[in-house]
Amino acid sequence: MLRKNQGGFTLVELMIVVIIVGILAAVAIPMYQGATERAKASEAVAALGTIRGAMRVYFAEHGTYVGTAVLPFAAGGLVTATGTLDVTDSDLMGRYFSSPCYTFDAVPTGAAFDIECNGANSTATQAAEVSTIVRSINQNGDITNS
Repeated sequence: MLRKNQGGFTLVELMIVVIIVGILAAVAIPMYQGATERAKASEAVAALGTIRGAMRVYFAEHGTYVGTAVLPFAAGGLVTATGTLDVTDSDLMGRYFSSPCYTFDAVPTGAAFDIECNGANSTATQAAEVSTIVRSINQNGDITNS
């Protein structure tokens, strides 16, 4: 004896659900990847803020930023190279970025500076995940993505 009112889903209903789930996954995965990259880059941005703070302290004490004519900071030199700023290698060591990432660029007069963090130079434990991330900060606190 056959029942006429059997419960369950039809094949069309199941296919519609699979299509909806696929569309949601196609939208959510790129959004998730972008959010994780921004989260990883936030470590670099925080360290850049620390370096900028040290530069502002130096400015308050000396009336100028660290410049290539003031101290031996060559363009592209490491921020921690001379020990002039109150920032050490351990201050800049994180999960994704390490002190070799942070390089210095300044005008010779010490009127302005730019600190860059390039993830390709990282020696941190998770460095491979940030090799394409580059952030920089200037004396005004403007953060740029390169």
